[in-house]
Amino acid sequence: MKRIITIFLVLISFASCEDVIEVDTPSESPRLVVDGIIRIDTSEAFTTARIKISTSSSFFDPNTPVSADLVRIQNVLYEPEIAGEGNFINLAEVEPGIYEGGKSTRFFTEGRLDLYVNYNDERFYAGTSFVPSVPIDSLRQGTETLFSEDETEIIVSYTDLGNRNDFYVFDFGFNEFLVTEDEFYQGQTFEFSYFYEDGLEAGTKLNISLLGADEGFFNYMNQVIVQSGGDQGPFQTPAATVRGNVFNVTGLDNIEVFDNVERSNNFALGYFAVVQEYQSNITIE
Repeated sequence: MKRIITIFLVLISFASCEDVIEVDTPSESPRLVVDGIIRIDTSEAFTTARIKISTSSSFFDPNTPVSADLVRIQNVLYEPEIAGEGNFINLAEVEPGIYEGGKSTRFFTEGRLDLYVNYNDERFYAGTSFVPSVPIDSLRQGTETLFSEDETEIIVSYTDLGNRNDFYVFDFGFNEFLVTEDEFYQGQTFEFSYFYEDGLEAGTKLNISLLGADEGFFNYMNQVIVQSGGDQGPFQTPAATVRGNVFNVTGLDNIEVFDNVERSNNFALGYFAVVQEYQSNITIE
């Protein structure tokens, strides 16, 4: 996308040095953006949750970090092993717009998790449950290309579990993501090639993650990847507003009913999910 735009502008400059080109870009009032994807390593007894809070900006500008009055994760079914521990975490702001808080990994993997964010006299809510994943069996470097000789091929292999319907999100680094579901390979080993368009230098170490996803998170990531053109992270301002699972519940006394039509345009961007993560590394030759 960026490369095409650059070529287009160069051609225009050759055609005329005096013409002024005006480009209309999408714009709307700033919205709260919640980057609430919590990645769980189930081999660890303790997990630190990290959530980013910001507001959306104009199409070409990054989001603006903001401070919230409250960022809380609650698990009403969690039974603490230590008396008086509580079934919630109040996350603390450790950097502008970045909130962290830790608890037993079991807190995140059992029961329902509710996220509450209070910001600018408004209250936001999202609910989710832990979603498991599967390990990456292998990563290896290939030699094929799709469109140019500069591409780098990575061949990924993993084995799906046959006792459930699974959705997955791959994080290939560099803000590059891929979504897939097991509809056509349930219970089987699946292998595919992923191509880094700009190529990678020898010695580059890649850390690739395989995240579990439910259908809602899968659909959200699929839309955001398409809207962002693949060259932005999933929580930057996309070309069009992609609605996640974070709702404005200001003034509502029943958070189970927050989809009323009178508030249909009063919502936040972003997503809250708690997912198992498996990682694997490869060094480019």
